[in-house]
Amino acid sequence: MTTAIDFEREKLELEAILSSGIFSRAPSLGHLLAYICSKYFEGAGDELKEYNIAVEALGRPAGFDQKKDSIVRVEAHRLRKRLREYYAAEGANHGVRIVIPAGQYAPTFEYQESAIAAEAAVSEPPPAEPESIALPKHPWSSEIRLLPAILALLAACLLFAALYIRSARARVAAFTSQGVAAAGQPSDDVRILAGADRGNYTDVFGHTWQSDRFFDGGAIFHLNDALIANTRDPRIFQNRREGIFRYDIPLKAGVYEMRLYFAETVYGESNIAGGGEASRVFNVLVNGATILPFFDAIGDVGPSAADIRVFKNISPAADGKLHLSFAQVTNVPFLNGIEITAGEPGRMRPIRMLARDRAYAALDGLIWEPDRIAKGGQLMVRPDPVSGADDPQLFRGERFGNLNYAIPVADGRYAVTLYFAESWFGPNRPGSGGVGSRLFDILCNGVALARNVDVLSEAGGPERVVRRTFHGLIPNHQGKLAISLVPVRNYAFLNALEVVDESK
Repeated sequence: MTTAIDFEREKLELEAILSSGIFSRAPSLGHLLAYICSKYFEGAGDELKEYNIAVEALGRPAGFDQKKDSIVRVEAHRLRKRLREYYAAEGANHGVRIVIPAGQYAPTFEYQESAIAAEAAVSEPPPAEPESIALPKHPWSSEIRLLPAILALLAACLLFAALYIRSARARVAAFTSQGVAAAGQPSDDVRILAGADRGNYTDVFGHTWQSDRFFDGGAIFHLNDALIANTRDPRIFQNRREGIFRYDIPLKAGVYEMRLYFAETVYGESNIAGGGEASRVFNVLVNGATILPFFDAIGDVGPSAADIRVFKNISPAADGKLHLSFAQVTNVPFLNGIEITAGEPGRMRPIRMLARDRAYAALDGLIWEPDRIAKGGQLMVRPDPVSGADDPQLFRGERFGNLNYAIPVADGRYAVTLYFAESWFGPNRPGSGGVGSRLFDILCNGVALARNVDVLSEAGGPERVVRRTFHGLIPNHQGKLAISLVPVRNYAFLNALEVVDESK
């Protein structure tokens, strides 16, 4: 029988694997592992059928036919192989192992305590007994002599467990901060899929989203095969709550940031109801005060596209609940998702993104997310470290091309810092050339911040760090800092990006 401690260890093992980097070149396998384990943790392992995995985890349409498409079996085979490789190397000493037996999709968790105990016993043999005068032998004398060794072994096991759990938690913090709110219970962080009527969902970045809760009114709609632009995780936008509805979300006292997720899949030229701007307009209120007046998702980003609106200084009302409501202007309101995370009074928490496909915990302790909101360009990892950088890993990843970042922020003024290190052009570099080989413009909300940027010239050579900071930037009327890096000569590029709230 699985105990609460076992359950926690199993979750930590999953989180340690997801944060280890073994899925950096195969994110779909990490997503598949997160999905099947989340079903196991929910007690819904019996739902791990080929069809459900294909549609819910691998993005196949509702008409998926497992007789014609072997994607689930192929991906499961690849995942089993990747797990074996992990436990033969980095995870060899883990006390818990995740195994997906052949012929099934539900995971099992194998415990390795005997191996750990044997290893600990060998690593510190008991001292030899000194010669002594023979004394009358007590019936339990052999057990008594073994007591120090047993206690030492127990201490070693406890130390190993503590170090393992602390290490796993640290790596998890670098990979994800999961908000899991039990129904009716106050929580620090909350993520809710509006309109999802069952189960939880683990997104491509490891965040756990709960099925719909804390609502009153409205109806639910599912669009399992809808194509959603501007997102790496369309699953968040496949369900919606629509109509006259509200949410009353229990929260601990404090200050929060809130993100609301929308994607208009009913109105618009390409959708079933047709129309365009003004087809659906509504107001969003928190605790009775309007925070988003005359919201029009098509006017923001167009039809069938992800739109995230951010709000700071969010707090529960006197009754310990956040009251989120929607008021119709033209046609009924809708909502796809709610994300509420810890905030800072008067400011948004900083946003830090790397041109990488997974998060990174920097040497100074700061967490850098993948550049999940980038549009355009390609990612690559440069083989050589950058000289003169406090943390060279910040510059190992690069996105190059015609780059656009629509960064959702709350009202305020922001400083944006762009991080560069030229690794392609220059003497003895793959692209050769020199000063003037790469030029690009930097714009925010269509306004030029810098023209003909030449990183090689500014740095005085290749693989040297350049930081460009622009202060006092204000989001556009759609709540975004639209940062563009536009090629002038050869492709633009970027290694990292940081957004800091400068509001007083």
